[in-house]
Amino acid sequence: MDDGLGAQRTPAPYRVLGYRRPVRKVAVAGATGRMGAEVCRAVEAAEDLELVAAVGRRGAGRPLDELVAGVGRRLVVADTLGAVAAAGAEVLVDFTTPEVAATTLAWCATAGIHAVSGTTGFEGAALDRLAAVFAPEAAPNAVVAANFAISAVLLMRLAEEAAPFFDGIEVVELHHDRKRDAPSGTALETARRIVAARAAAGAGPLHPDPTEVESLPGSRGGEVPGGVRVHAVRLPGLVAHEEVLLGAPGQTLTIRQDSYDRSSFMPGVLLAVRRVPELPGLTLGLDPLLRR
Repeated sequence: MDDGLGAQRTPAPYRVLGYRRPVRKVAVAGATGRMGAEVCRAVEAAEDLELVAAVGRRGAGRPLDELVAGVGRRLVVADTLGAVAAAGAEVLVDFTTPEVAATTLAWCATAGIHAVSGTTGFEGAALDRLAAVFAPEAAPNAVVAANFAISAVLLMRLAEEAAPFFDGIEVVELHHDRKRDAPSGTALETARRIVAARAAAGAGPLHPDPTEVESLPGSRGGEVPGGVRVHAVRLPGLVAHEEVLLGAPGQTLTIRQDSYDRSSFMPGVLLAVRRVPELPGLTLGLDPLLRR
């Protein structure tokens, strides 16, 4: 089955990071969106997971299999979270918007349902509120990640390792033309981790930008505290891509990650679904799950 991005769907990748465990009941919020639909297919293809509820504003009241190709279950798309509790879901996967996700995750905390969210845009106070409602001493738990691609997590690790040895570092993220936010949460997290890695290693400040005149305002991108510049590209035909460019006298290093299809995020999503019950409180990013 083709999703229009030129890649064929197969259930095989969804078991790569799997565990032989009892079947876990899963609900999806934003089920009829691009990422939510992919999650529905991935959950249904996984032998140890069961898709029991789908919530979405588009198509509410209609059978899910009429809206999401490749899903065989005759679930009816619900427009309220009550359907999640009624179905006995143990984990809810959220791919919506920051405003909707904040409400959804808070509801999960009170309903006793673990949450996995790939919605981007959680910053500062919003993350503090999530940390408060998903307290380590209480149940349930939550995993919130800006990017579930294993290759993206490894890119950040490699960038951290290299960061102290270079004098200039810039991040370029490239996404499809329907992405709402810029720069991406992944690019911002990459830049922050680069700055933190340099500080931990005792590296000096990055060389100041020599640009004195921007003939076109914004052409040098945005700058995070610490001097790393971030650039965003939006084009039809792209999915999700990132480059970290590091430079020192006489040499450069480029680290690049490419997600050519949304199925690339699914092994990470399913890993989080399987692991979230055993991770107390709020876990940010996929990296902690890969380190265990």
